[in-house]
Amino acid sequence: MSDKNIYKKNWLGISVGFFVCTFVRLIPFRPPNIEPILATQMPFSKHYGPYLGFSFAFFSIIFFDLITNHFGIWSLITGFIYGALGFLAFAFFKHKEQPTRMDYVRFAIIGTLFFDFTTGLTIGPIFFEQTFLSALSGQIPFTLWHLLGNISFAYILSPAIYKLLIKKRKTNPKPIIKTINLKTI
Repeated sequence: MSDKNIYKKNWLGISVGFFVCTFVRLIPFRPPNIEPILATQMPFSKHYGPYLGFSFAFFSIIFFDLITNHFGIWSLITGFIYGALGFLAFAFFKHKEQPTRMDYVRFAIIGTLFFDFTTGLTIGPIFFEQTFLSALSGQIPFTLWHLLGNISFAYILSPAIYKLLIKKRKTNPKPIIKTINLKTI
């Protein structure tokens, strides 16, 4: 898909997606790995391109960490890795005319494993002197919950986002009453 084929961006829809993702992440007592960023990012990356997909996830992470006063080096790392999923999603969905629920689920599994293993097994050991074994043992249940959340959101939310915010509407709807062609009578 070339830049010429990427549709005009629905900035209102993108903004709604961004703020809904932030709002969901602000729900108290919600597990930190049950959030809709990836499920929203996938149809956005497919339709609007890899740069918007990257920016959507990167700034979702950064904005949330800033407003919750938890910004640190991990914010940049996780934002960058989550953003990279925008490029991967674009490549994954590039040749799929209209992705199916199972396409979204497949990418949610791939994306979640990529994100969790690149961030979960590096940030703790590199920045917080955590042992690799403790990072790995903590990452397994986190990743299982993250997979559950992302698969669920990908199955339900991603197709809905595509249908409601992205799918190109028909500009010439079929008439309710057919006109009669008098020449054929």
